[in-house]
Amino acid sequence: MRPRQLAVRSLLIGMLVSQADGRPAHLRRVHDALVGLPEAERARLGVVAPCKTGPHVLTYRQVEYTFGRVVDVLAADHPDGQPSPLLSEVLDAIVEASIAERYKTASTSLAVDWSDVESWALAPHSDGATADPEASWGHRRSHAIGHKDELFYGYYLSAATMVKDEAGPPVPELVRAITMTTCSTDPVPAFVPVLRRLHNSGVVLGDILADSGYAHRIASHWALPLRALGAAIVTDLHPSDRGPQGTHGGAIAANGNLYCPATPPALLGLGPLPRGATKEQTAAHDQQTATAACYKLGAISAADADGYHRVTCPAVAAKLRCALRPDSMALGYDRPEITNPPEHPPTCCTQKTLTVTPAVNAKTAQKHDYPSKAWRDSYARRSGAERSNSTMKDPASNDIRRGWCRLMGLTPILVFLAATTVARNWRVADAFDARAAEAARRAATGLPPRTRRRRRKTIADLVGAAHAPP
Repeated sequence: MRPRQLAVRSLLIGMLVSQADGRPAHLRRVHDALVGLPEAERARLGVVAPCKTGPHVLTYRQVEYTFGRVVDVLAADHPDGQPSPLLSEVLDAIVEASIAERYKTASTSLAVDWSDVESWALAPHSDGATADPEASWGHRRSHAIGHKDELFYGYYLSAATMVKDEAGPPVPELVRAITMTTCSTDPVPAFVPVLRRLHNSGVVLGDILADSGYAHRIASHWALPLRALGAAIVTDLHPSDRGPQGTHGGAIAANGNLYCPATPPALLGLGPLPRGATKEQTAAHDQQTATAACYKLGAISAADADGYHRVTCPAVAAKLRCALRPDSMALGYDRPEITNPPEHPPTCCTQKTLTVTPAVNAKTAQKHDYPSKAWRDSYARRSGAERSNSTMKDPASNDIRRGWCRLMGLTPILVFLAATTVARNWRVADAFDARAAEAARRAATGLPPRTRRRRRKTIADLVGAAHAPP
């Protein structure tokens, strides 16, 4: 008797083969991928099974039936806009299996971001009827000229991409974990359990890089849980979170740090370096952030298990001169000097040390002083998350834009997205290994390292080309 349905492992292999070939996420493509395997593989996977009337070739209905059974098992009993615990566990196992053993500990830094996944279903009608009731309205950034945002009907896909450590060697930018939520669910707190499961599985969480969409949230939804896992946050602060945000013991809480109450307001209002800044502007900005660091209260202890640590006055830490701290006046004049100390010195000026509770700068505190050069260099690694999103939407491979998957519901789409993530990781790892092998070959033969050739055409070049003879 031949089996009445396709084995789950064979279905998963068919999904991986179809996504590795850059095919859309259609069950018909999965069936074609399985039927197109070599004869020995088809027999091993049960694609061709013996029957009384001769060999029986897998049918589309068998693929559809097995996929439906898998979805029924993994789906939540009461959909709440997030994957079920069982589906999350399966996703973690599938994605982690695509990471080669030599890369599992190559880096501890992760860049996180979310992207849109549009549903194949049409938006709800006036009566609310739709073929995909789990999806909801969301907004995404549009790159079209004259358009800033646009609405779409679907889901948010969140991913954590491995990037190199600050002082570490280059690593392949592999996706370590994914999840998907309906657009009516905040994707930021929904991704915290994903990182927690990754940490509990033995993966060390180092730097977590995120944009201002993750920083502009309640501290208990993002920053505090990550610190509890031992992660170091490197994030771009939201404009509403920049600058002074209150005081603690008289010290000014700004940009994730505590500053002397006599700090010049211009230094507290520094923002990140704009794009296209010249060398002169960059040098001036770096000088300002370095000066602001002199006014920052110096840490004299690391945070304990409860998140408490102690800091001291910058004059006591020998970073500036202040008349309230007579010993600091013996410092050199190359350090800033407080010319207008507070008439009624607050606690931070009278005590030698100050205890900082975890509630102070809970949302904005991070690894490097914001927006210093060290922060800028570290935050530049977050572009790895953008590259992950772009490769997932690359028309030359797996384009997950609308029409890529015509299944409805969070669970079936997310199962296919896991297969797409695995195929994407394979391509990235193969390309990284090929570049490493080429670099080793050139080094062994005495050739210089291969560099990217950047071609830049100016307006003068184009004008000259326009007047060139035919």
